[in-house]
Amino acid sequence: MPWLQLSINSTRQTAEVIEDALLDAGAASVTFEDDADEPILEPALGETPLWQQTKVTGLFDAETDTAAVIAFLEQQLEQPHIDHRWSPLEDRDWEREWMKHYQPISCGERLWICPSWLAPPREDAVNLLLDPGLAFGTGTHPTTFLCLQWLDQLNLTDKTVTDYGCGSGILAIAALLLGARFANCIDIDPQALLATRDNAQRNSLPSEQIPVFLPEQAPAEPTDLVIANILAGPLVSLAPQLAELTKPGGLLCLSGLIESQAEEVMASYATWFDFDPPAQQDEWVRLTAVKR
Repeated sequence: MPWLQLSINSTRQTAEVIEDALLDAGAASVTFEDDADEPILEPALGETPLWQQTKVTGLFDAETDTAAVIAFLEQQLEQPHIDHRWSPLEDRDWEREWMKHYQPISCGERLWICPSWLAPPREDAVNLLLDPGLAFGTGTHPTTFLCLQWLDQLNLTDKTVTDYGCGSGILAIAALLLGARFANCIDIDPQALLATRDNAQRNSLPSEQIPVFLPEQAPAEPTDLVIANILAGPLVSLAPQLAELTKPGGLLCLSGLIESQAEEVMASYATWFDFDPPAQQDEWVRLTAVKR
């Protein structure tokens, strides 16, 4: 059915109050958007930060009495004039609209990431079938794409892998399809472990080849490759642990950081690793190294 959107310009301090008022006024849902191009790169664990200038948008049935909604909000918020805008939202098949945004991605000479509802462009390629959904990691973001490019360049035959912060499992699955023997997948989010299992099944990988673990349950045995596509802060704090998980002579791949964070991250691993020159896409950086 058709909908109406009510957008209200807000601040970080008042956004959640406006959200509650919109829901009380009958909004079916409420979303927050950046209203001033202000990036939030690394929130604290468990934190859902908002932008200083935040646009709050409520979704209403098209038959809604808009004047009554505004009068209710002005009373609830104790504001005589609210800076707002009503706009129609076209009725669409939203599942299909979402699917249009994902197309096959070439990640090097061999590897392609393909949404499972589309035919792979090259049947002779290494085609990783992926359904974006429960967890981060579709191949479209530079942090993931840089890691996939690195994996595509390696000879992974019979190698063992640790994917720390596995998200959707895309990096571990790519390594296995490129010849790795097994990949331990570790994440703090149970939803990520579920997504990894689902995507592994979609790619016909047996569960024993790609076991999933919460951090406290993960095996301590070192592997030939360790990949961690997370954030700069956790990468720094996890340095001793990720070093222990990497075999001598093994390879390390770190991503999820921006250029200004690279030096600090490399310094935290310098005791154990020799780094290659950083690889960069836009402001995002991938670091790779060999363990001494």
